[in-house]
Amino acid sequence: MFKNMLVAWLFVSLCAQASTQETHSLKGIIVDANTLKPIAGANIIGLNLYAVSSENGEFVIGKIPKGSHHFEISHIGYATEQLTVEVNDNLENVVIQLKESVTNLDGVELTGKTEQRKARELSTITVGVSRDFLESNRENSLMQTLRKIPGVSTITIGSGQSKPVIRGLGFNRVSVVQNGIKHEAQQWGNDHGLEIDQYGIDNVQIIKGPASLLYGSDAIAGVVDIQPQKIPAPNSFEGEVNLLGETNNDLFGISTGILGREDRWFYRGRLTYRDYGDYKVPTDRINYENYIFELHENHLRNTAGREVNASFSIGFVSNNIKSETFFSNVNAKNGFFANAHGLEVRNSSIDYDSSSRDVDLPFHQVNHLKITHNTTIYKGEHTFQVDMGYQNNQREEHSEPVPHGYMPTPSNSRERVFTKNTYSLNLKDTYRPTPEHDLVFGINTEFQNNNIGGWGFLIPTYDRLTVGAFVFDHFRIHENLHFQGGLRYDVGLVATQSHFDWFQTPMDNTDGTTSYVFLQRAQNRSLEFGNFSGSVGLSYLNKGTTYKINLGKSFRMPLANELASDGVNYHMYRYERGNIDLDPEQSYQLDLDVEHSTEKFTLGISPFINFFENFIYLNPTPNYNETLQIYEYTQSKVIRFGGEARTGVPVTDALRLDASVEYVYSRQTSGPKKDFTLPFSPPLSGLFSASYQFKDIAFFQSPRLMADLRVTAAQNDIAPPEEKTEGYQALNISATTGIPLFGNGKPAQLRIKLNNAFNTEYFDHTSFYRLIDVPEAGRNLSVSMTFPF
Repeated sequence: MFKNMLVAWLFVSLCAQASTQETHSLKGIIVDANTLKPIAGANIIGLNLYAVSSENGEFVIGKIPKGSHHFEISHIGYATEQLTVEVNDNLENVVIQLKESVTNLDGVELTGKTEQRKARELSTITVGVSRDFLESNRENSLMQTLRKIPGVSTITIGSGQSKPVIRGLGFNRVSVVQNGIKHEAQQWGNDHGLEIDQYGIDNVQIIKGPASLLYGSDAIAGVVDIQPQKIPAPNSFEGEVNLLGETNNDLFGISTGILGREDRWFYRGRLTYRDYGDYKVPTDRINYENYIFELHENHLRNTAGREVNASFSIGFVSNNIKSETFFSNVNAKNGFFANAHGLEVRNSSIDYDSSSRDVDLPFHQVNHLKITHNTTIYKGEHTFQVDMGYQNNQREEHSEPVPHGYMPTPSNSRERVFTKNTYSLNLKDTYRPTPEHDLVFGINTEFQNNNIGGWGFLIPTYDRLTVGAFVFDHFRIHENLHFQGGLRYDVGLVATQSHFDWFQTPMDNTDGTTSYVFLQRAQNRSLEFGNFSGSVGLSYLNKGTTYKINLGKSFRMPLANELASDGVNYHMYRYERGNIDLDPEQSYQLDLDVEHSTEKFTLGISPFINFFENFIYLNPTPNYNETLQIYEYTQSKVIRFGGEARTGVPVTDALRLDASVEYVYSRQTSGPKKDFTLPFSPPLSGLFSASYQFKDIAFFQSPRLMADLRVTAAQNDIAPPEEKTEGYQALNISATTGIPLFGNGKPAQLRIKLNNAFNTEYFDHTSFYRLIDVPEAGRNLSVSMTFPF
């Protein structure tokens, strides 16, 4: 099918280029009508003609036929302008001024990058998240903040860590990209969160569905793409101080950011510090492995932590080049809920209840250093982009040194140590041979080196190299009918190193004698993988209605833990064993989307159907190793379908009501768990929101009151040994307002939020701690303040 589509595309492309009509160019700049500052990302759209303004507001439209042409200029936050020009020769120095407009949108729009029009033209299901949404809904981690978006959930680990789940799939099936570089840490683990500072993020794009074509093999379920911040205006300097306090875990946080620009050089910087204690749950006891743990004052003992994050970037921008180098370091120390780390804690001498703010054993300490460089060059019909990255992830997991099986008492608490270095290089050329075509050619390369240490073995030392090349075309068949399609090939190499226990284990010989040997846990193995990915899709715009259809094929290389793990995971109190013969996952998915929007209401639905030829998962077996049940990685065929529906109604100029519902059904059609669902499958869930925008009250500017009610059904469809979870309802209330504290300057922003207002005891089926009978956090009041300068 892809071959036929590629031939058809080449035929249409050649026909489009056959015209020899005389053409000219139009050059200009888009500026704010009030400040006269340039506007980046504005759309300039004509009949089969299209451009986007650069960081300095400039745009160029080439190959314009002679005659009269009409253009529509638009940008989110500005009123649309119309431009009609008579083209008889090249036109230069055209200045277009956009006026600001007021909108009732809640900070979340269906968008491709930042422009609503361009989003409607894309066939993929993409949600854009603005800075206003991020600030208004900020939780303890980036992914918890994004949970309000239909189809997005999280695997939470305590109060400060979480990993993304898109339509029921998580771990390495979701790529997290920041500044063009895929975030690489130890995200394969249940209790390994994302080392990303959510402060200072302006725009996040979430792709729901297969995105391997542009992002590589790990994007089999979707992408969380953290976009670079906008370049500061010339000769500017500004900054902000964010203060945050929370009652549930006595959190205190402060984040300070600055940015500035002289002429062509600009810079940004940020420091963030967070310190929090054990968080509270609405229960006083936990039942784990039929053992009852009493909780002191409802505190989930040893879940305190602290984080120190720093980032700095320096960049250069001119008419035809944009370049920025970004440095960041995220350092965190977090305790693990003591009773989740194995039943030995019953005999521990640590007084976990002596303080709710100390971090005792077990805990982990993580430091993530990231250096990225992005350069974009505008040259005629080409836009060249180079993204380079280096990441160093240092993770140490500490637990009490106690003997297990034949392992004697270790001499220290360093159970596991991971040191991972990742080198990335992405090259991309966006070429516009005609106004109807945007061709993208790209290459992605990544090399990982992961070393291990500590007395507890789980995964081996390994190297991983991946290289992928792709071609993609956005073909404007008509102003309102768009085709996107592309093809990609990836090749990968995984090389594991051998590993032997540091202690001896007795082995019975055939002659009745006993030998003491250092058991081998991993072997020297080199595995190669390769596969094609691709997608084709159409989008059709009919006045206020957008129709989309997209068919995609993705694949994912097995990870080192899936291939070669062979050890005890005390966090889950089980023995995990990899399978060196695993095949890459292959997934086929069909996505549909219909959205109708008028001044009176918005209604949308996004169904999907997904088939895995060989889904990889960790399956419990009837076998045991040293009294621990053995879990082995295996594969099965899986069928999944579901989707999201959403609606919004502006009841009045001040009151707006929104609702969304999401559902995922999955079934294994082969393998040892045939006819069962997948682990961590999210249940049917709905979110009902109301917001009321008040007029200014005294010194409160634009005060706003919001309420969200999450209604979740029971999850009775489980994959054993999972347990069923009951349905629940949770209410969150928040208020925001501006307060003028500095004369005529920008007002300070005050945000007050009450989560789980009724202190409801409930279990989130996608939560890590749900497996050990730990409910979600209880009532929490948070107050934050942003002071701009």
